[in-house]
Amino acid sequence: MSALRFLALILPLWPAAVPAQDAAGDFDYYVLSLSWQPAWCRTTGDRRGASECKPGSGIDFTVHGLWPQYERGYPEYCDTGERDPSRRETQAVSDLMPAGLALHQWRKHGRCSGLSAADYYAALREAARSVAVPAPFDDLARDITLPPAVVEEAFTEANPRLSPDGVTVTCKADALHEVRICLTRDLAPRDCAPDVRRDCSRPRLLMEKIR
Repeated sequence: MSALRFLALILPLWPAAVPAQDAAGDFDYYVLSLSWQPAWCRTTGDRRGASECKPGSGIDFTVHGLWPQYERGYPEYCDTGERDPSRRETQAVSDLMPAGLALHQWRKHGRCSGLSAADYYAALREAARSVAVPAPFDDLARDITLPPAVVEEAFTEANPRLSPDGVTVTCKADALHEVRICLTRDLAPRDCAPDVRRDCSRPRLLMEKIR
């Protein structure tokens, strides 16, 4: 039997390679992701009839998540010995994000932190509390368009410990989507790795007024 014919017979029986599972607690730093609520309402919330999108809600940035990050890439859906959060624990952070999102963030990102669910949510709360939203973004009364760099600079001015490379803007279509801030494992500001830095290449983006 020829070598090629032998390989053709045995290769279908060879077990497929299984990607290595990301390990809980094995990461380099965090990314705190803040979503611009008016844009989320326009693209998603209005269609769902979300109560937080009603006129007079007054919401500017909301917490999307706190994500463990490698210097290149990121872990997700890690195996962990920690239990999933209870409904009470997810509802306890409802001032930061809906309970359903809190559970999703735990499953995708929190399990990779190496923390318990309670400690992960505590870290998320501490990270969010450490970042000041620049004026006038916290009371934006009309639609504006501006360069992404202006949004980043506003955050570094409002948060002097942030470096220009420690905050990055993302956009969807022509609108601001998120501001992402890089933090050490101890939640101190640090520079983002190159693959996290701004992915919004538009010269200007829309920030819709707060409802």
